[in-house]
Order: sequence, then structure tokens, then C-alpha cells
Amino acid sequence: MEKKQSAQELFKEYVPEVMYYDPDVDGGSDHLIREDLLSEKERLKALITKRKEANRGDRKVRR
Repeated sequence: MEKKQSAQELFKEYVPEVMYYDPDVDGGSDHLIREDLLSEKERLKALITKRKEANRGDRKVRR
């Protein structure tokens, strides 16, 4: 039966590889697109609410 090695024995020859960030490969602009869409959604939501209130005037909404 094999003897279990400790973590230090397993990783004694390990050399970490330096990785560089590349936005074209890693999709770095996806979060910017999402933020733009969310801010546009909030802007349009506020605009629609404002227009509905103006159109409604003094009438009350029954639910």
C-alpha cells in the first residue's frame, strides 16, 4: 500500500505560472454592457412612471 504524501511533499517542485489578463479572451466588457442596460432600464422606468402620472392627472388608480 502506498504511503500518503504530505502537502509539502506534493508541491515541493511546483512553480506557479504567471497569467496575464486579456479582455478580448476573458470577456472583460460583459459587465459594462450589463451595467449600461440596467441604467437604461432604470431611466426608462422612471420616464414611463413620470409620463403615466402626468397622463393620469387627478384621477385615482383603483387596484
